[in-house]
Amino acid sequence: MSNLLAGLFGYHSDYKKLEADLEGSGFENSDYIVYLNGEDNHSQYLVTVAAKSNEQIEQIQDIFRENSVLKTYIFDNMGIEQSDYTTIKRLIDARNKAEIHNAPDVKIKGSTAGMDSEVKF
Repeated sequence: MSNLLAGLFGYHSDYKKLEADLEGSGFENSDYIVYLNGEDNHSQYLVTVAAKSNEQIEQIQDIFRENSVLKTYIFDNMGIEQSDYTTIKRLIDARNKAEIHNAPDVKIKGSTAGMDSEVKF
């Protein structure tokens, strides 16, 4: 079974250019799906592409990076026929909830000698 790569693209990215890049790299129209949120070419969108080998995964990731991908997700043992929008969105939401985000920098202020001698416990 193949792997599925899903990429989330921002408002400034053009899905027509991404489609042309994928097809120019040898991917068929049946190997990818573009999920659009609106009629505007410059709205946020999601793309899923089926990859049959590790070389294709790297190739797809390079194409995604060239087209300013915001985030890429890899789903093992999943084909393009299983990639309806609700399933992909549910899997992405579950991964995002499970991801541990970096905590903001915490500054710890050391104690000063000013109040230590005056306060008794």
